[in-house]
Amino acid sequence: CFKQLEGRRVAPLVKCEAKNLPTYPGPNKMRDCYCTVNLDREEVFRTKIVEKSLCPFYGEDFYCEIPRSFRHLSFYVFDRDVFRRDSIIGKVAIQKEDLPKYHNRDTWFQLQHVDAYSEVQGKVHLELRLSEVITDTGAVCHKLANCGVADPHEDTSLAGSEAKKTKVKKKTNNPQFDEVFYFEVTRPCSYSRKSHFDFEEEDVDKLEIRVDLWNASNLKFGDEFLGELRVPLNVLRQSSCYEAWYFLQPRDNGSKSLKPGDLGSLRLNVVYTEDHVFSSSYYRPLRDLLLRSADVEPVSASAAHVLGEVCREKQEAAVPLVRFFLHYGRVVPFISAIASAEVQRTQDPNTIFRGNSLTSKCIDETMKLAGMHYLHVTLKPAIEEICQGHRPCEIDPVKLKDGENLENNMENLRQYVDRIFSVITKSGVSCPTVMCDIFFSLREAAAKRFQDDLDVRYTAVSSFIFLRFFAPAILSPNLFQLTPHHTDPQTSRTLTLISKTIQTLGSLSKSKSASFKESYMAAFYEFFNEQKYADAVKNFLDLISSSGRRDPKSVEQPILLKEGFMIKRAQGRKRFGMKNFKKRWFRLTNHEFTYQRSKGEQPLCSIPIENILAVERLEEESFKMKNMFQVIQPERALYIQANNCVEAKAWIDILTKVSQSNKKRLAVYHPSAYLNGHWLCCRASSDTAPGCTPCTGGLPANIQLDIDGDRETERIYSLFHSHMSRLEKMQEACGSRSVYDGPEQEEYSTFIIDDPQETYKTLKQVIAGVGALEQEHAQYRRDKFKKTKYGSQEHPIGDKSFQSYIRQQSETSTHSI
Repeated sequence: CFKQLEGRRVAPLVKCEAKNLPTYPGPNKMRDCYCTVNLDREEVFRTKIVEKSLCPFYGEDFYCEIPRSFRHLSFYVFDRDVFRRDSIIGKVAIQKEDLPKYHNRDTWFQLQHVDAYSEVQGKVHLELRLSEVITDTGAVCHKLANCGVADPHEDTSLAGSEAKKTKVKKKTNNPQFDEVFYFEVTRPCSYSRKSHFDFEEEDVDKLEIRVDLWNASNLKFGDEFLGELRVPLNVLRQSSCYEAWYFLQPRDNGSKSLKPGDLGSLRLNVVYTEDHVFSSSYYRPLRDLLLRSADVEPVSASAAHVLGEVCREKQEAAVPLVRFFLHYGRVVPFISAIASAEVQRTQDPNTIFRGNSLTSKCIDETMKLAGMHYLHVTLKPAIEEICQGHRPCEIDPVKLKDGENLENNMENLRQYVDRIFSVITKSGVSCPTVMCDIFFSLREAAAKRFQDDLDVRYTAVSSFIFLRFFAPAILSPNLFQLTPHHTDPQTSRTLTLISKTIQTLGSLSKSKSASFKESYMAAFYEFFNEQKYADAVKNFLDLISSSGRRDPKSVEQPILLKEGFMIKRAQGRKRFGMKNFKKRWFRLTNHEFTYQRSKGEQPLCSIPIENILAVERLEEESFKMKNMFQVIQPERALYIQANNCVEAKAWIDILTKVSQSNKKRLAVYHPSAYLNGHWLCCRASSDTAPGCTPCTGGLPANIQLDIDGDRETERIYSLFHSHMSRLEKMQEACGSRSVYDGPEQEEYSTFIIDDPQETYKTLKQVIAGVGALEQEHAQYRRDKFKKTKYGSQEHPIGDKSFQSYIRQQSETSTHSI
């Protein structure tokens, strides 16, 4: 009954800011720094470079699904010198089990020193056996046998004995040694044996086996330390044979760290959620209650609206609610209902949808999910033109560089603004239907509420499509995948000026020059005071907020979905030639998947989308390479290595999505490669042999189905469960209002309660549904606790998160008894 899915979402909101970094040992003392986000030691995100600062502010959001287990979420601060060489200043490493402590909180962390002895990851399987033999001289000899599975080569030693070394296993991250080492300690025949140890019992705890892991190197700098583990011999007290998996640990005697504060500090806001998802039947009561939300009168008494009330951050509630309602095709009725209710509570038309309400956050999230392709097809060509043109556009007289002309810069900027404004206002026919239907409901609700204000029907829509959709994408194109990398400082400044102007053009405010704090922006805006700009905005807003205005048609021009460098293996299209690995620029549109030597060149290979039969991961043992996947075609498979695990998942997901509707999609595939005349997975000799493993389910082609509804329901349950005290407080507020219709306690005034009796009824159902699910989770945790073995490959010794879990379960069991 348990769905085999451990859904992990992590969003390190790298609104990070560093301070008091050590000065650069040069004349200007400033540094050019950037920050990376790492799962253990694997980099999954990199911020822009902030130049000439010892207190850089990044302000970037990074969100990803975590596709594998991890021990630390790490943040490294790097400095780039004039020769474009990167050096590490320091790091912050947060253990997985500590992430809840910092959930959604701004926290300053001291940067820690980084050295070769502290950077470890991986695990080792070790087997110990103790046997007694009698030598030819009559001496009693105890032999300790040790064998293990570890990384490239292993040094093993017993305290007081000579170290032993395994053979080097080349080009692998998962070697298997199966080597046995013996450590001997002898005693004379007259020795009185107290135990099966050669030493006294009280000395046993002092003895340990130490295993060091090294990456063998042919360079003069020597081997690279990968980690160590120390196993006390008292593990053999109960039995003469012992085996277990261990996490590698850093070396205690590594380089000495600098004093705290010497390397500076890093401020982070990390949001981490982990959900364990049951099968659909478990969620039926809560799911049905949520799906009725749009029909409840008033909507403030619905389960979905209640979630927004009890969550202190509206975004926290909006994300799972929007995904849930999108999955079940009810997002438009729900948003229409809560938007109409918010409009009715608004007194001034100039403040409509200006706050961070549940309505605003839900519409933002819907646009992010449903409008990404629309954003790409509209803005990407123009943004690329600006990045490649690199024309000077600074119009602040104070910031002009030597040799720049203010009038020329204004003309350059005006042309760019005109280009962006034109593509936006002509893109109405491409706006996704779900967004148009929501805008239609916003327009109708605003016009009905403020009948004397003829502009409110436009500003209600423009506050979202311009202010919250197009303007942020222009300002930070990298965060919306409009550019593969961060833009340089000059281009970033140009995009900032364009974003400000477009935002003001779209607002249709009556006093536009007054919208700018800077006098130079007000002067520049005089270029756009013509009526044609206001007319173009209104025509565009009319088009995208007219429900049922057009027939849905596929866009004829190709839409660029994703691009970037990856490494591919030759496909064997030529009869002769080496099947080697090469770095190529990959490009995916809704028509084809291509690669070329570098960006902008002619494609070396083009795969039509209809020829993609499956997209699956490739087992690491095939080529001894991580993060590989395969794009399976009728004649062959294309093997590709992504830069990291997050990037690999992103490519697999989007390739699967665009090819999901192909009629000839495979039901089975080979998880390993075809090498040396056979498939490594099933040993079949024919390269055309049918697959041996069922294909993964993949992603449905329709965005409304591109979501796991059960997982979103589980997330909503988790939010209700974590805010149970506020649910109970809201119940008290309903009771207070029902019996005493007067001034209420201050703690109750934060809740929107239009109908106390109906809201109380909903709260009672929510609390009952959450309680039933909590009982199921508790039973699952008890069952898992009984079955799980500490020291297994899944939970190696040294797994602090599992140790914490064992402690919690022990406390729970004791409390229950």
